[in-house]
Amino acid sequence: MRGKLPVVACLLAGAVGIGAGAAPELRNGAAGDDVPALRTELAGLLADQQWPRPKPRTWTVQQAADIPRGAVPTIRRINTTDRVVFLTIDDGYEYDPAFVDIVRRQKIPIMTFLTSTYVKGQGQYFWAMRNAGSRMENHSVGHPAMNTLPIEGQRKEICDASATIAAQYGRRPVFFRPPFGAMNQLTQQAAKDCGIKLIMLWNTEFYNGTTGPGVGFNGFARGDGAGKGFRPGDIVLMHYRKGLAQQMLLMLTWLKQQGFRPAAIENYLPRSLGGNAPDADTTFR
Repeated sequence: MRGKLPVVACLLAGAVGIGAGAAPELRNGAAGDDVPALRTELAGLLADQQWPRPKPRTWTVQQAADIPRGAVPTIRRINTTDRVVFLTIDDGYEYDPAFVDIVRRQKIPIMTFLTSTYVKGQGQYFWAMRNAGSRMENHSVGHPAMNTLPIEGQRKEICDASATIAAQYGRRPVFFRPPFGAMNQLTQQAAKDCGIKLIMLWNTEFYNGTTGPGVGFNGFARGDGAGKGFRPGDIVLMHYRKGLAQQMLLMLTWLKQQGFRPAAIENYLPRSLGGNAPDADTTFR
């Protein structure tokens, strides 16, 4: 690993038992009964975050207009009047240890689309992210353009990534994000075959730690022709890169300035699509 994780994150990773494939169990041992405060903090880190949920029937989920309907629904945003956006972070080949602490302490709902090949080298880091409240979803094994592969190759990329993430973090992914957004109807079928319920693309991108076309370094761009700035229900694409902690603080400043807040996208999706909301609370169009 590059860099050092915060002490609590490292202790957490040891406590959970990497690769256990089940909800980890806290034990006495190293922490001992003489440090109950540390054990209490670790227990809190292991608990699932409960993010605020929207009112029923205040949003809808719509098939991406540019993607033909297939075996698995595909979305780019959520239709809502709530002034919220959804922060999603891809890949995992680089990381910023301070980012875990910011997400945990400021209680920022994010979603990770993890390229599973990086679990081998950075498994502890993503355990810490998972226990800070980020769901670990599927971004393939090796980050290929899915639409260049036959269906057998697409199945292998998706199914193998789901198996690795389930074994490592105790939960099988239900969302898939194709690398580069490159997909076809074979991708939808392969995703269904691997137990995926929803393909989640994006409609805005924060080029954190890099230069975006026409927006410069750390630039923000919309991909839907809807002008500049945020709109309710945007799905924002970011990446695990060096300096992510400060980049997230920049994003939070932009959101606050425009009267928005980050929200947990899983709470705006019905259970039939892999989310937390009752199916009666929303519709898919």
